[in-house]
Amino acid sequence: MTDHTFDVLVVGGAGVDTTVYVPELPLPYADTYAVPPVVDRIGNTGAGVALGCHALGLRVKFVDVIGDDPQGALIRDHLAARGVDFAHALSEAGTRRSVLLVDPGGRRLSLFDPRVVPGQRMPRELYLPALRSARHVHVSIVDFARHVYADIPDGTTVSTDLHDWDGENPHHEDFAYSSDLVFLSATKLGGRREEVMRAIAERGRASVVVCTDGAEGCHVLAEGKVRSFPAEPLPGPVADSNGAGDAFVSGFLYGRLAGRPLEECVRLGAVAGAHACTSEGTHEDPIGLDALLGAVS
Repeated sequence: MTDHTFDVLVVGGAGVDTTVYVPELPLPYADTYAVPPVVDRIGNTGAGVALGCHALGLRVKFVDVIGDDPQGALIRDHLAARGVDFAHALSEAGTRRSVLLVDPGGRRLSLFDPRVVPGQRMPRELYLPALRSARHVHVSIVDFARHVYADIPDGTTVSTDLHDWDGENPHHEDFAYSSDLVFLSATKLGGRREEVMRAIAERGRASVVVCTDGAEGCHVLAEGKVRSFPAEPLPGPVADSNGAGDAFVSGFLYGRLAGRPLEECVRLGAVAGAHACTSEGTHEDPIGLDALLGAVS
């Protein structure tokens, strides 16, 4: 049996979220709003999956391209303080950023600045050693990460999160059709949800496709059948829905890597996602393993 240094390698997807708590969404036009303190925190999807998996006791390596700027320093410091193994290359465009408008019910509107550098690739020496010693690879949908697929060893499982893909944007296709486990949101799919889920499986290599649907729970395609699962009740008052999807992925991956049945993986993901909704910020307080397992026992 191959010795693995890491349980999960996360490729790409760290940034900084500037969170603004607003009285309502959509926000009517006004010259000025007085708001609670505006806070900069670590954010974006890769950071969420890395921190969530680490909090559940998985051995995580996180690689990314970030800027040599205050936002990059915030990311490095946050990950180091929590013991996440992080390696990075520098981007001339700087660190990805988001401005998040969050209403009193926890709903959010994200204004995302991807800091794209056309033709950018992640240096192979940054990720190859970890890639060859990881049980599982999670690839974020940043453009430079798509090139990593060609180097993933045979037999290593791969996941991705397409987020609010509409089933048509070509940016997402490499990720959708090159991963064994695909997550996405129902936000833009409407009545095409099952059609898009089946297309992912038929056109690519995914054996499981998970479509999260907010308070409606999630829908899972596996072995040719789509099944729906309810959301888990929140363990406290809703504070901020940012990061719930990444938390779901982390809980699901924990169950998957532990060899748990699909139904248990879904519930672990749902519990982790519900926990995230009760915590301010995107990735400030990922659920720990004892709390996760206690909630599903």
